[in-house]
Amino acid sequence: MYGKAKYVVPTISPAKAYITEFEEIDVAVGFSNFEEIGKYLGTARTQDLGYDIIMVDTDNAEGFENFRLQESNKNYFVTSFDGYSLKKGLEVFAGLEQAINLTKVYFSQEILKEEDDYLNFLSSPYKITWGEKIYFPIENGDLSVIYENQRVAKIKFRKLSIQYKDGLAFLAEEIRGDSNDTQVRKAIKFIEKGV
Repeated sequence: MYGKAKYVVPTISPAKAYITEFEEIDVAVGFSNFEEIGKYLGTARTQDLGYDIIMVDTDNAEGFENFRLQESNKNYFVTSFDGYSLKKGLEVFAGLEQAINLTKVYFSQEILKEEDDYLNFLSSPYKITWGEKIYFPIENGDLSVIYENQRVAKIKFRKLSIQYKDGLAFLAEEIRGDSNDTQVRKAIKFIEKGV
């Protein structure tokens, strides 16, 4: 896919499609499906990619379909509340044949009930079943850290707000499938000390 990662994750000599390591995380850019990633890695089957967790970031229906994301263990709708983000994000689901369950991930300084109601209204024509909501009450300081991380091509946690770190920990625990997992919070503290 041609997502935001190619603008954020540094690479030495980008091609149309490539895999690069960023902060000990493999990031694949420019691929249309898992099979292409498998060919790039020299494996015949998607199951043999060798990753414990695979996250796909797409903002179009073609990517959603090609990566068969309706079959994923978890699907997240990540958005702020500006009209463009909401409407552009929902376009992904315009052609869905079957309903999909999505967890809402909201980035906003203040989360109002009216904003959630507005997303529910905008999504009513689509085959979406909304599940849990995860909030990132993002502060201006968090935005500054995120932009700085992008400029210096590093992931730095130390200056992020407690609320933002808690949101990251909760999301990581949910993806891992263990809401009582203290390893995630320990890992965040370890990263903070090392950076």
